[in-house]
Amino acid sequence: MSLKFDVVIVGGGAAGLFCAIEAGKRGRKVLVTERNSQVGRKIIISGGGRCNFTNIHTSPENFVSKNPHFSKSALARYAPEDFIRLVKKHRIEFYEKKLGQLFCRESSRQIVDMLLRECERSRVDIRTGCSVTKIDKNEKFFLDTSLGMVECKSLVIATGGLSFPKIGATDFGYRVAKQFGLKVEPTRASLVPLVFEHERATSKFAGISVDSRVSIGNMSFRENILFTHRGLSGPAILQISNYWKNDELLTIDLLPDHDALDLLEENRGSEKTIGNFVSGFLPAKLIPSLITPDLATRALRKIDRKNLDVVADRLNRWKVRFKGTEGFDKAEVTIGGVSTNELSSQTMEAKKAPGLFFIGEVVDVTGWLGGYNFQWAWASAYAAAQAV
Repeated sequence: MSLKFDVVIVGGGAAGLFCAIEAGKRGRKVLVTERNSQVGRKIIISGGGRCNFTNIHTSPENFVSKNPHFSKSALARYAPEDFIRLVKKHRIEFYEKKLGQLFCRESSRQIVDMLLRECERSRVDIRTGCSVTKIDKNEKFFLDTSLGMVECKSLVIATGGLSFPKIGATDFGYRVAKQFGLKVEPTRASLVPLVFEHERATSKFAGISVDSRVSIGNMSFRENILFTHRGLSGPAILQISNYWKNDELLTIDLLPDHDALDLLEENRGSEKTIGNFVSGFLPAKLIPSLITPDLATRALRKIDRKNLDVVADRLNRWKVRFKGTEGFDKAEVTIGGVSTNELSSQTMEAKKAPGLFFIGEVVDVTGWLGGYNFQWAWASAYAAAQAV
């Protein structure tokens, strides 16, 4: 005897829970299955434990996808103000950290608790520790689960991407897509630290943070970079990792508020060594990696124009090559996923498999750092919930 539901949602993360709430509001009998022992594990660890739950400046331009227009419909139908209204209703205090990023004042657990209260209100059935081993479809969907057989009219896949395998990330959603003949775009780790091409002795720089502008092609981000034991991290690096591909050079402007050549020219009469002068703008520990020792110890007034150009270029246009990323263990998101060509942008329903929906990170829509991926979770979930 199978358990019967109108809607089954596989995955109890941000997108899955929110879709369940909105579908429940429409009178649907909803089941959420979560293979972990608790729901919302990625929400809990997000934003340093305070959950950057949206960004007030969200627009389609803040997302990476093979189809940059795909996210427009869902984002327009469920905006940041809509989720903020829900947060306020539950009297969760929040603040804007920077650049439109909204965080809980206390704990990310408040967002999970809010979603669970709303699920209860919408009479959603949530089963944790529940794995799905097989999916079949005739008129309806039939799922073999650790609960037994479950059947439903609408099946929503909200299993996320491959980032954070330690908290249960798997490729389940991509396997379901392929089972039903849907294309899956190649996946890779993103919003992730980068590893230097050559394993040099970088530990002496670890922990140094510098306000920089990081660029690749026509994309540029101005925030801090952070030196790690293996390479670079920090907000600007995480942002550019959405666009970086193997073998591409990054250009880093370490003095984004200055034209380094003008700065050096203006002080060319100084008796200061160029190393000491530059350390007035950048951490002294970094100087040996940017300026050769013979130049760094030379007085500014004794440096010719050619060498000034070399130093200035290194400060404003430091070219860095990386051999890879820190991988899915350190990645906040997964780029790639279920091809948007396979889905309706209005409903997230698979064109080849009526009744099958994909939402959140499992879809080939990836946001910038700063609350955009949560907003995509809410918006895509809302779109699907109106159609199930």
